[in-house]
Amino acid sequence: MSAGRAFPWAEYALMLAVAASAGAAALWLARTGYLPQPFVFDTNDTFMDWFNTAFWANRPGAYDVWRSIYPPLSFVFLDLTTLPGCYLNSPFHARDCDWLARATILAFYLLDIVLVAVAFRRADPRTGLPRTIAFAIGLPLLFTLERGNLILVAFAAFVLAYGDITRSRAVRALAVAATINFKPYLLLPALAQAVRREWRPLELAGIATVLLYCATLAWVGAGTPGELVSNTANWVNFVAGQVWNEVNYSTSYAPFLLMRESQLPLLTFVSSRLVEGIEGVVPIVIRATQGLALVTLAAAWLQPRALSEARIAAIMLGAYLVTQSPGGYTQVFLLFLVLLEPWRGGAIAAIVAAYLLCLVGDWPLATVLELNTTSWLTGRPVNPSFGLTLGHFARPGLVVLIVWALSLDSLLRIARAHRSARPVLGLAL
Repeated sequence: MSAGRAFPWAEYALMLAVAASAGAAALWLARTGYLPQPFVFDTNDTFMDWFNTAFWANRPGAYDVWRSIYPPLSFVFLDLTTLPGCYLNSPFHARDCDWLARATILAFYLLDIVLVAVAFRRADPRTGLPRTIAFAIGLPLLFTLERGNLILVAFAAFVLAYGDITRSRAVRALAVAATINFKPYLLLPALAQAVRREWRPLELAGIATVLLYCATLAWVGAGTPGELVSNTANWVNFVAGQVWNEVNYSTSYAPFLLMRESQLPLLTFVSSRLVEGIEGVVPIVIRATQGLALVTLAAAWLQPRALSEARIAAIMLGAYLVTQSPGGYTQVFLLFLVLLEPWRGGAIAAIVAAYLLCLVGDWPLATVLELNTTSWLTGRPVNPSFGLTLGHFARPGLVVLIVWALSLDSLLRIARAHRSARPVLGLAL
């Protein structure tokens, strides 16, 4: 068999490694009563993002009291998919009361898997199965499920927008609009259309985004641009003091720069030389990755047909995730784009990194926190311990590797494209 038609043994081996890690996490849960790192260490707060947000979707004050940074679409969606009577007391009470919300969480998790399966199979039928399985039971999507983040909903729209599932411009425009109105940083992958001079789809997506925002703003009656900007500034100040939460499951090395100033007794667990090394290397890694991504995007502007929309979107989103971390669950967007790539050239390194990022669990290096609490998942008293792990250092590095692998491979493609096509400098093809 030719290399292009050979059975993808490597991907099946990587998929089995992900499946084995997921099985080990399930055994850990059965034995200890809670999920291992880097899952949320507040074991009694499963689905925290969903029910805490739903609590404010069922009462006023989401923006002026709770200081939410979510655009209004999140509150409209949760208003339609929750039982109001369950939110009279607290989000914790609602977790046991609101069966509709729990069913919606599970339904979107399953919908995401179905959409991913279709997209991966259409991209490459040979690799569709291992990529779907690894993605479905991999850490980023399982973490999103356990956290109950609205990325579960936004991701379904993201697959419609960037996967080869629909040819309808209207559907894709609405899907892009939904992703941006759920998670504003998803404006970055949408700008890939500008690099490729696909102005009409970008215009439709922009109009749909604005109209959807205005409609949901009128529904909620709050969430103006001024409120979102003010609350985002407040959120940045808040998370700056939550260093452990940021480091625990990060896409970027940036949170490490805050560890020395945090309340953690860091030097008790690692040497000062290691801390100084991190503080010296991290800015270089981040700036170099940003620079390479910008050079690649500038080169792609000159040859707008040399790279696919998914490749350009992956480089844009990857550079953002290297710069700062909106949460480990945001990897689902990047990994989906990477796993649309064919197994060849520089993309192979990025695909392998994507599989490694799907591995569930972690390797502890030093214990920092020991708790006596309960587990919502099992209803048992538990004694979880959490600390520095190998994944804290490896996962941001794998995101960096993805950006470098895709960027260098893209520069080679663009160089080859210059042999047969003149550079395009204007706004039109």
